Amino acid sequence: YSHQPEAWNMRVVLGIATVLGVLGVLASFGLFYLGERVFQLDRATIQSLMYLKLSVAGHLTIFVTRTRGPFWSTRPAPILLWAVIGTQLIATLIAVYGVFMPAIGWGWAALVWGYALPWVLVNDRVKLAAYRILVRNRT
Repeated sequence: YSHQPEAWNMRVVLGIATVLGVLGVLASFGLFYLGERVFQLDRATIQSLMYLKLSVAGHLTIFVTRTRGPFWSTRPAPILLWAVIGTQLIATLIAVYGVFMPAIGWGWAALVWGYALPWVLVNDRVKLAAYRILVRNRT
């Protein structure tokens, strides 16, 4: 760590944000496609799946974005880890038992988690590649 303040290169920050944002949209459309075309779920159930996916993937993205290296290269602060675990437990229970939305049950919740977790690995690898490209082309 440096004793000097971090100077952000906004071109790199916005580039990484754009890349991860596009991947998030692609992942969301992928789950929507699976729900509608492959599993032929009704719209209300798809909405509950999407709620859980957006919550899980959004919070897991925090771990991807907090470091320039692989997401596992530095341990998160305990308060961050427990905040994410707590919020995702609550989000999962809301979707499973249908609080203000149709219940999806544990099977569909497991599918959403099983879908979101590999995307964390994809996002992390793409983030690393994007950093290599953006930092190399820095002017």
